[in-house]
Amino acid sequence: MKKEELSRRDFIKKVMTLSAAAALPSCLIGKNIDDSLNALKAISPNEKINLACCGIGNRGGSIINDLYNTGMVNIVALCDTEIGAAHTLGILNRFPKVPRFQDFRKMFDKMSNQIDAVCIGVPDHTHFPITMLAMSLGKHVYVEKPLARTFIECELMMQAAKKYGVVTQMGNQGHSEANYFQFKAWKEAGIIKDVTAITAHMNSARRWHGWDVNMKDFPRAETVPATLDWDCWQGARPQRSYNHDFINGQWRCWYEYGMGALGDWGAHIIDTAHEFLELGLPYEVNPVKLSGHNSFFFPMSSTICFRFPKRKNMPALDITWYDGIDNQPELPEGYGVSEYNADIPLVGNQKLQASKLNPGKIIYSKEFTFKGGSHGSTLSIIGDKEKNIKYPEVPASPSNHFENFIRACKGEEKTRSPFEVSGPLSQVFCLGVLAQRLNVPLKFDRELKIITNNKLANELLTGEPPRKGWEEFYKL
Repeated sequence: MKKEELSRRDFIKKVMTLSAAAALPSCLIGKNIDDSLNALKAISPNEKINLACCGIGNRGGSIINDLYNTGMVNIVALCDTEIGAAHTLGILNRFPKVPRFQDFRKMFDKMSNQIDAVCIGVPDHTHFPITMLAMSLGKHVYVEKPLARTFIECELMMQAAKKYGVVTQMGNQGHSEANYFQFKAWKEAGIIKDVTAITAHMNSARRWHGWDVNMKDFPRAETVPATLDWDCWQGARPQRSYNHDFINGQWRCWYEYGMGALGDWGAHIIDTAHEFLELGLPYEVNPVKLSGHNSFFFPMSSTICFRFPKRKNMPALDITWYDGIDNQPELPEGYGVSEYNADIPLVGNQKLQASKLNPGKIIYSKEFTFKGGSHGSTLSIIGDKEKNIKYPEVPASPSNHFENFIRACKGEEKTRSPFEVSGPLSQVFCLGVLAQRLNVPLKFDRELKIITNNKLANELLTGEPPRKGWEEFYKL
């Protein structure tokens, strides 16, 4: 650990003393907390939601289109640090008269009283400040997965959501599709019970599979594009020189900004098991295999074991995560073929398709072995034991994930992936990334929420202090 990082412990100690009442200070938003909460007005079922959009290209643009296509929103503000770049033009052309911003802080300063809700489809490292400011102003928030980049950011976001009473939804859209309702019904019917192990796998090629694992430093400085506010894009992270391999999805590659394959796909594969098996946080995380481990970007392949204790009448359970094109898990007898899965969404302009195995999961219980995919893919039972099962009726989803969020803003439904559900799930991924980054087993105290066997890892639950000018988002 660098000398300057060692001097940052005052920040770490301060943030780790957060209490259940933690939230943003009034000095951040220029008004007192009561005024902020008063901004959370009741919305008539007949009214449209006034939606501000942070992140309008790539995945952010898709989120905007899906929310707008519900027919229940007005797009009132567009914000992107690269506004005007090629990948933002689709949304800019669809909503040519909507006010545009490069800095979300300026957007809220100018338009806060015109905004009911905010969708946030930006790099992982900037989910936190935008979401916290929005919630403190009484705005409902739809945040792309994973919830945040660090364990403590997830914790603060959960606490702020409770304090400000806003509607929250994380964008793991499978939580509003067939897999969610099937898993819930099968669990309640006793078909899914006594689960002792889950294999989760995502073995498609990732951006970093062609990179040099012997990299000694971040990539060289390049000229910042005229359309990019590089300072704002970096958010609370340390100041660095611009390089094209940091932006437009490449941020997923770096520990500095993203969460790798685990953070990108874990919420689409593990989400229903995590919720309905009431897993919470693991007590141990072991990096079983990390091929091409280095200090800057994610390993070429990873096998990570998450260990969860007994819960109520449910046995202890291990989830073993596999990523990397050369790191596919052993399949149970009778698994069958990994046929093309139409539930896997577009990535860029192409379907993501593994050469041998689709992203998905294998769930092992004392009686059955279940085969499942990602997102909304439903489960099937491997073998011939399923012939004698009396299956319960599985209800159809009353709304997709985007409509569910908007209807919740209008008081008509409850969100299916609120921060109280998606926050602990995201924290599981944060712990997994720490094990990847440090290449050490971690022992975690679920009650105290601390890592007990590695001092550096425990400090990284909070991470480095924010860059100057971004401290207020983290103050208690």
